Amino acid sequence: DDVLEAEHGVEAWDLLTKNEDVKVLITDWNMPEMNGLELVKKVRAEKKYEDMPIIMVTTEGGKAEVITALKAGVNNYIVKPFTPQVLKEKLEDVLGIGSGEGAAE
Repeated sequence: DDVLEAEHGVEAWDLLTKNEDVKVLITDWNMPEMNGLELVKKVRAEKKYEDMPIIMVTTEGGKAEVITALKAGVNNYIVKPFTPQVLKEKLEDVLGIGSGEGAAE
């Protein structure tokens, strides 16, 4: 499957709304123009995206930040830096595939 990349939240929203086959949204918290948290809230406000899996990637690993992201509608959370294995496990978790060992910690 193709990966669509955006430089900021506004571009990500544009790509999402123009591509019907997006299966998962991975967003950084800290982006210009529209940050990841704003993007998540915008995505969750649209009925057609209410079940879309969303992973937040950020350097903000504090409990308060994680809770804020989860309340906004994030399905899983990755703190930078991270390994490709962590990303794979989080993707498997939100997409409901794999062994199930990659559940949120």
